[in-house]
Amino acid sequence: MGRLVREELENQEGTILSPYAAFSNRSKGRLREETECPLRPAYQHDRDRIIHSKSFRRLKHKTQVFLAPAGDHYRTRLTHTLEVSQIARTISKSLHLNEDLTEAIALGHDLGHTPFGHAGEETLNEVVPEGFNHADQSLRVVDLLEKDGTGLNLTAEVRDGIVKHSKGRGEIFGQSGEDAPFTLEGQVVRIADIIAYINHDLDDAIRAGIIHLEDIPKDCLERLGSTHSMRINTMVYDIISETRRGDTERLSISAEVLAATLRLRDFLWTRVYENASVHRDFHKATKLLRELYHYFTLHPDPFLSLIERKEFYDTPERCVCDFLAGMTDRYAVNLFEQLYIPKPWVTVTDGPRML
Repeated sequence: MGRLVREELENQEGTILSPYAAFSNRSKGRLREETECPLRPAYQHDRDRIIHSKSFRRLKHKTQVFLAPAGDHYRTRLTHTLEVSQIARTISKSLHLNEDLTEAIALGHDLGHTPFGHAGEETLNEVVPEGFNHADQSLRVVDLLEKDGTGLNLTAEVRDGIVKHSKGRGEIFGQSGEDAPFTLEGQVVRIADIIAYINHDLDDAIRAGIIHLEDIPKDCLERLGSTHSMRINTMVYDIISETRRGDTERLSISAEVLAATLRLRDFLWTRVYENASVHRDFHKATKLLRELYHYFTLHPDPFLSLIERKEFYDTPERCVCDFLAGMTDRYAVNLFEQLYIPKPWVTVTDGPRML
């Protein structure tokens, strides 16, 4: 019965999805062969594995832009991930692509992100000999680090979309060479990521008083909309309509909306991401991560005890990097306090001891 359920769902994909979609029963496969789930097609199974992973749960306590904000309404890395997923699914559904694959990529794209946002990523990139990139780390998480070193064994399509989602200030579609995801679903997540963070980072920056609505370039507001929801709707609708009008083997966006989107991204970099008040505590976070990295690379025995291993599974530097990248903001702060902040002594009946 179970096998029949999965095959029924796979057959539905064949009748509903676009010929350009990624079909579950045509996947390029997993890193290791395994028995297929009797109920779930491959990409749905991948999505569920990601949702139930420890690294996914830790995203709720990782910085998006504002470090450990006191307000309840600021985004975290988890809420960012959920917003990317929602936007990506909307685009995929309208283009008759595989929503399960799209959602799996979206939910897994930031699993390797560091504590303290991009400040943490920049710090690890500076101190680790081989460098650090959060997209590569996300792939490392699902391939190796999850499930006590066995990984999640995801499909090639999900793994490709995860590692190729990152843009920085580069080309948003990644349509050239090795930067381009080989599925349309991967391309959808790549553009959904920028739509999500541009809009929710603007929203959070206004909430924090870093910028005001009137600071946003007027031509962007005129073309995209004056509210958070209007701008998202404009960007999403434009991508769907332009793609359906043209070559559906590639995502498309109108020149006007693309220009306004890139202008908003540049505005965010200048006025928010590089803002002195935003960066103030990130300097402290940078020092914190540097100190933790140097401490554990110089003291391998306490480190191995902390991660409950008898030996390194990679170079010591890379193992320490994996550990630091997986931390939540608060865990990193608490660990730093344990290692470097002196504790007061108290007097008890059997003599002094530390708190």
